[in-house]
Amino acid sequence: MSLVLLRCWGVRVRSGWNARDGAPIPALVRLQAAPCGQPPHPSPPTWQHGGVTAATHSTLFPQVPDAADAVLEGLDPEQREVATALHGPVCVLAGAGTGKTRAITHRIAYGVRAGILQPSSVLAVTFTNRAAGEMRGRLRQLGASGVQARTFHSAALRQLQYFWPKAVGGSLPRLVDRKIQLVADAAAACHVRLDRGELRDVTAEIEWSKVTQTVPADYAAAAAKAGRDVPRHPAEIAQLYAAYEDLKRDRTVIDFEDVLLLTVAILQDRHDIAEEVRAQYQHFVVDEYQDVSPLQQRLLELWLGERDNLCVVGDASQTIYSFTGATPDHLLDFRTRHPGATVVKLVRDYRSSPQVVHLANGLLAQARGRAAEHRLELISQRAPGPDPVYSEYTDEPAEAEGAARRIRDLIASGVPASEIAILFRTNSQSEIYEQALADAGVPYQLRGAERFFDRPEVRKAGIALRGAARFGGNDALLDDTVDLPSQVRAVLSGEGWTSRPPAGSGAVRERWESLAALVHLAQDFAAAKPDATLGDLVAELDERAGAQHAPPVQGVTLASLHSAKGLEWDVVLLVGVAEGMMPITYAKTDEQIEEERRLLYVGVTRAREHLSVSWALSRSPGGRANRRPSRFLDGLRPGSGNAVTRGGTGGTGGIERGVTGGVEGAVRRVNRKPARCRVCGRTLTDAGEMKLMRCEDCPSDMDEGLYQRLRDWRAAQAERSGQPDFCVFTDKTLMAIAEAVPATPAELAGIPGVLTRKLKRFGADVLAICAGQDIEGVEDDD
Repeated sequence: MSLVLLRCWGVRVRSGWNARDGAPIPALVRLQAAPCGQPPHPSPPTWQHGGVTAATHSTLFPQVPDAADAVLEGLDPEQREVATALHGPVCVLAGAGTGKTRAITHRIAYGVRAGILQPSSVLAVTFTNRAAGEMRGRLRQLGASGVQARTFHSAALRQLQYFWPKAVGGSLPRLVDRKIQLVADAAAACHVRLDRGELRDVTAEIEWSKVTQTVPADYAAAAAKAGRDVPRHPAEIAQLYAAYEDLKRDRTVIDFEDVLLLTVAILQDRHDIAEEVRAQYQHFVVDEYQDVSPLQQRLLELWLGERDNLCVVGDASQTIYSFTGATPDHLLDFRTRHPGATVVKLVRDYRSSPQVVHLANGLLAQARGRAAEHRLELISQRAPGPDPVYSEYTDEPAEAEGAARRIRDLIASGVPASEIAILFRTNSQSEIYEQALADAGVPYQLRGAERFFDRPEVRKAGIALRGAARFGGNDALLDDTVDLPSQVRAVLSGEGWTSRPPAGSGAVRERWESLAALVHLAQDFAAAKPDATLGDLVAELDERAGAQHAPPVQGVTLASLHSAKGLEWDVVLLVGVAEGMMPITYAKTDEQIEEERRLLYVGVTRAREHLSVSWALSRSPGGRANRRPSRFLDGLRPGSGNAVTRGGTGGTGGIERGVTGGVEGAVRRVNRKPARCRVCGRTLTDAGEMKLMRCEDCPSDMDEGLYQRLRDWRAAQAERSGQPDFCVFTDKTLMAIAEAVPATPAELAGIPGVLTRKLKRFGADVLAICAGQDIEGVEDDD
């Protein structure tokens, strides 16, 4: 991937800078230090005594922490370690429901609030717009606005749009939303007839090829090596892939994968542009790291350069997108690539009851393969709940009706519809459950539909609310309203909201559910801020729209297991858990079967308290009853024999430090804790104070003789290299060394200002001076 990719567009890559007029990348923001001598923040209640706050069910409008240390309150020991490990490579192995998003958002927020991380220098990347929106929303609630939280593609697209005129010239080619029509046109050009299913499958093969950086000529060999179940002859797919790329170039368009490929090409071939990006972003956080593709990993490496300020979070047992090129190898090999990394394991499950966790652990206990060897055995932190319910039905309509009856009873008992989900293996299973819920009068929403703030009814509602906020005094609709929620209900009644939902399903019901979500949001907003006005609510909606931080929709969720990743509900009904569907029929290899098991594991761990697992013996009434429950339930459901158990390497949580010993071994052993004054305990934010590890005004215990010997040595080194003294070490760094008097490479590496390159070059001399040994250019005081 190099200049070849850029030149395929028929343009010559420019070697000059020739920047286009426009806004520069925002400069870093400097946060001011708190006054010296401020006493340390009172210690929060310990996690063992109820200080840990729930990782789920957080209010929509929590209070913003009043200080940096307050951000850490309520975190358990492992989460706190994540939150305070602000430098160097950090790998967080986080089981389902263990609060990984909480840990990494608190990590970013703590660093920002303490002045250790500058908001604009942090780039947090994840895999879905929803996850990125949630991360931005949480950071805003923690008082850490300004941090870039984006998907890989969104971050790359911004960079590509900004740098394309400099690297290539002209405007960036148009991005196509859906490539399937282009694939159809390529097939027609090759005189290949594809039905709808084959067209979809060939498109998926092209996408897989691009994210694994496979060119058309290498497709057949790469597909065979990866064990791909190809929809057509490999040579034919390679031909279609090549034709697709030619057609795309002829029409001057790019696709979703090209965004990453072209960004990688520019960063590889234009070092000036790469350095500009690296100057902007100093700290990286990657969520769902088990789903990184080879192409995304390459982009991440180019963003990082030679630095190691990287925190990755993932769980190999939740790898469910390998068909798209995702692989857990980058997560599992992280410690190999970064020997000095801190590894933190999160296994305290705050989401699910012990009964749900027991089933989840049982599923993984029977797993095989590399991911299974690194499984995390969850430990529930919740009170006991009901056992999972297993149900067998004669046919699929009976199964759907049984699910609707159970949901209707749960809602009647007080469970909100928004806290219930039906999860299935394929989207084609949705229709029968939609009909069953509609017949039972149960509200529902389809997961994976249009983003909330992009829905036409939500946009119209926003315009109406904005108009009412501006001219409400002249609106007769608001004459009888007494508070903010009643004002919102009055305005939205003109947009189609009613106090009772419409009967049946379909578009009308979906529009009503969207408006109802805004009504509920207004009620929560008013409860959190009693003096809030309609204008304040509009401002809140604008903030949420910008962050894609959508409110929950009041209705039972229907979703595929893949689209349910990252979500959770009080009640989960796993339906269609039968052989042929779970695992799916086309899962043939051991690796594919294990991914199906992990998919079911993801489904199980979406449930907080109530979990139902069901299957049907036949597809339609009167059909042949030849189905059986999924093999994954053998030994776990009642009457299916004893469960097979096996040990795992990740059964307990904890923290693993990087390697030590020798200057080389200490290179990556930097101080991963936030800087605190070793005299008064205050969190330090000034760079000079952070080097000294104390407030400027706090008393020093520096060895004056050692400090002078270090200065003499520095002067000799600077003269020898022809550089100013501070290029060797600054005065503050020498003072910090003279105060700490390090005796080992690891202790020296822990002093701010002693970076990797300088540790390698000067570490042996500095340690010898600290030990009182004679060094050339250093005079002995005696």
